[in-house]
Amino acid sequence: MTPPPFFLFPMKSTLLRLLPLLALFTAAIHAADDKLIAAVRAADDERIAATQAADAKRLDAIYSDALHYAHSSGKIDTKATQIKGITTSGNTYEKFEHKEQTFIPAGPGIVLMTGRILIHMSSKTGKVVNDINYLAVWREEQGKWRFLAWQSCKNPPAVEAPVNVMGK
Repeated sequence: MTPPPFFLFPMKSTLLRLLPLLALFTAAIHAADDKLIAAVRAADDERIAATQAADAKRLDAIYSDALHYAHSSGKIDTKATQIKGITTSGNTYEKFEHKEQTFIPAGPGIVLMTGRILIHMSSKTGKVVNDINYLAVWREEQGKWRFLAWQSCKNPPAVEAPVNVMGK
């Protein structure tokens, strides 16, 4: 068996020396993503708290001026109409129950948020739970994370399996 060419040995030792640097670089990127996601998660927690409180001032601070809010019903709201709807509709947002929630850094200053959520509400006509899947976009604007876009769709109600009365 012929030994490998002599020039491969220096390359192998150089690669072995670079592995710890690569590991440190990868860890630094992961830590930066964790910090970014924690900041966006905190911003979303504030959005939910402001919605539950129907606090126009807090909603104004968290929503982007360019907000595009597409409801699961197909209705489209801007920043102004979304805030007005939350604060004057008479609906109360009682609970937001995340079933799934994922944050995806999509580029500099942009984070996508996807998931499934149960939104517990009450209105003049009674209580309702909306089970929805969503895609939201967060954008960093002047050093602050702002809610830029929302698109959602309702999940169909769970269907119970038919009962076999014949025992077969």
